[in-house]
Amino acid sequence: MASSPGTAQTLQSGLAKRDICDRADIETFVQAFYARLLTDAELAPLFLDVAAIDLDKHVPIICDYWQKLLFGDTSYQRHTMNKHRAIDAKRPFTKRHFALWTHYFIATMDAQFQGPVADKAKRIALRIAHNMSERLAEHHAAQPAT
Repeated sequence: MASSPGTAQTLQSGLAKRDICDRADIETFVQAFYARLLTDAELAPLFLDVAAIDLDKHVPIICDYWQKLLFGDTSYQRHTMNKHRAIDAKRPFTKRHFALWTHYFIATMDAQFQGPVADKAKRIALRIAHNMSERLAEHHAAQPAT
């Protein structure tokens, strides 16, 4: 039986990754993502101290969000921008925060999954970070100077 060069390379490395297929994959990703994110000295305080997230409650909500974005599920019905504006009011997000968030998202995804859905997730994450950063900057600019 002949194999393609890609198949032979995958068999040799033993590191074949599959695409995100279902909620269990999303949960695996989200858990790994937060494990990385919450070790970052700049981001961890935003999530743990300012936003005061409870991972046991937060992870299922984030999984609902990504299930909606990746597979069209309708479980997630929240408005993410309002939540982030409230956090930003306590401690403003910076462009660096969004760059770090994006870095951890892509690095975590690349470490675990590959394929069209994983690529879609990375594109969406980049768009989310960019849009949220821009919208929060516009909100700051519209605030009266003190």
